[in-house]
Amino acid sequence: MSSTAVADPARSAHDSRAGRMRRLWAAAPWWLAVLVVYGVSRVWGWAVFTVVGAQQGPGPWGNGALGYLDFVNTWDADWYHTIFREGYPFQVPRDSLGTVSENAWAFYPVFPLLVRGIDALTGTGWAVTAATVSLVAGFGAALVFYRLVCQAPVMAGPRTPGGVSRPALWAVAVFAFNPVAPVLQTPYAEALSMLFLLSAMLCVVRDRPVWVTVFVVAQALTRPTGVALAAALGVWWLWRSVGDVLARRRAWYRCLDRWLVVALIACAAALAWPAIAWVVTREPMAYTETEAAWRGSQHVIPVLPWFREATDLLGPIAGLVAPVVLVAAVVMLLRSDTVKRALPFFVRVWIAAYGCYLLLVLNPQSSTFRLLLPWAPLAAALVHVSDSRAYRVLLVIFGAVLQIVWVGWLWHWKQLPGGGDYPP
Repeated sequence: MSSTAVADPARSAHDSRAGRMRRLWAAAPWWLAVLVVYGVSRVWGWAVFTVVGAQQGPGPWGNGALGYLDFVNTWDADWYHTIFREGYPFQVPRDSLGTVSENAWAFYPVFPLLVRGIDALTGTGWAVTAATVSLVAGFGAALVFYRLVCQAPVMAGPRTPGGVSRPALWAVAVFAFNPVAPVLQTPYAEALSMLFLLSAMLCVVRDRPVWVTVFVVAQALTRPTGVALAAALGVWWLWRSVGDVLARRRAWYRCLDRWLVVALIACAAALAWPAIAWVVTREPMAYTETEAAWRGSQHVIPVLPWFREATDLLGPIAGLVAPVVLVAAVVMLLRSDTVKRALPFFVRVWIAAYGCYLLLVLNPQSSTFRLLLPWAPLAAALVHVSDSRAYRVLLVIFGAVLQIVWVGWLWHWKQLPGGGDYPP
């Protein structure tokens, strides 16, 4: 008997198994497909953290290599752990000159207090509970992300026999494997914040104002993006109202509707945490001065830090031009046909509002990459650029490789000559 004849049955069995797997995958419901894609991305994130953590040398959190849980519980996770144990200080800490020092008031309460509540019931401790909360919240965010992306007609099909939108699932993959996605499985508030943010956007697009209010308030007390979300809701309400009045669909006084109430509640929620810090510490500027302390200054200065950092990096001429070019590029991106087709109108308003927020309050530095995570819906636009399978696979691979760069460069502690290290 020839070797070919012997090999053929084995090859046929392999092809048969592969065919069954493809048919099962094609028949999977949308939620299962999303969970599988996101689950694979979290396994990859675990592998990246594990490998890089094994290379860790002496640093603030140990004298050598760190295991997975120890490694992800570094940087800002340490601050959340402090809040979990001790809560927030009743007095704003200051140095000998009276300048506000870095302290827990810079970190919003929903994530650490939720972990504390779960730990009180389960006794699983900070490390396991916090990482699990983020992991579960990330899976929830991926499911909501899929539903949000499907609201754009061009992203809703074609579909698999099981009803899964292929473009939307690719968008989930790009989101799950984006360069800073590993943070979604760490004891940071990003995963929970993305769950609330994406849920709020989905409810706006689906015209569910009550649920929008719930998610907006939760979001505003999870991460400092409440101001941008309130601005997006205000602009969206104004845009709709002006359009309706000009088109004579309704009288101006009928524009004082439930969505205006939602926008006003969002504004109040955005101011809630600074107000709470004021009440507890009895210092009106407790929150803003704390935020400034993390930037090495006494006040939050709008816009100018972008020019200062660009000048330091690129020189006096290019440094003045670069921020203007960056803003122009974002405007052109949002006005492009690809983005308009791939994203619902309110999502585009959110991206613009969050960009303005970063321009006004952010001091650009290494954490900027992580702070761009709320722009995740742009993954749908990237996928919509081409329906080529090879292109979409390359998007996912490119993001996965950059995760190694991000974790290896920023999460991995390597003391700089002047002390400290760039934060992730």
